[in-house]
Amino acid sequence: MAEILDGRGPHPGRRRLLALATAGGAVAALGGCATYGSPTGQAAAPSYPAGGGAGGAPAGAGGAVLARLSGIPVGGGTVLADQGVVLTQPVAGTVKCFSAICTHQGCTVASVSGGTINCPCHGSRYSITDGSVTVGPAPRPLPPVPVTVKGDTVVRA
Repeated sequence: MAEILDGRGPHPGRRRLLALATAGGAVAALGGCATYGSPTGQAAAPSYPAGGGAGGAPAGAGGAVLARLSGIPVGGGTVLADQGVVLTQPVAGTVKCFSAICTHQGCTVASVSGGTINCPCHGSRYSITDGSVTVGPAPRPLPPVPVTVKGDTVVRA
């Protein structure tokens, strides 16, 4: 057994395996950073498709309709990945909006359940009430996005 672990046998040693695993992990991490994030280590700001918002306004513009209030579950929320935001309704009639970009490595959050906004990449979770981190590795809360409720619609402020 010692021959296998120290590299004297026909199999790579423990140090060689760790070195290979570390190199593979670094490549995977760098691949994610090349797609997401920024050179400063800060999460990339969400980008919005030009002219893609509902109601004829650009998706990033104020006044763009994001959703119907009735379409956002009370005590939950919905991810609008194409708009780069997540809408939550912690209590009936109170709508919160946050960036859908995880502050850990720039992945887009995927779901809202159990009172949290959930990132599929590394398991970060954020509060639906204020965007604060409830489970890491995310280092910062989700940035808020200003919205207003007009009748049954939620629009960018």
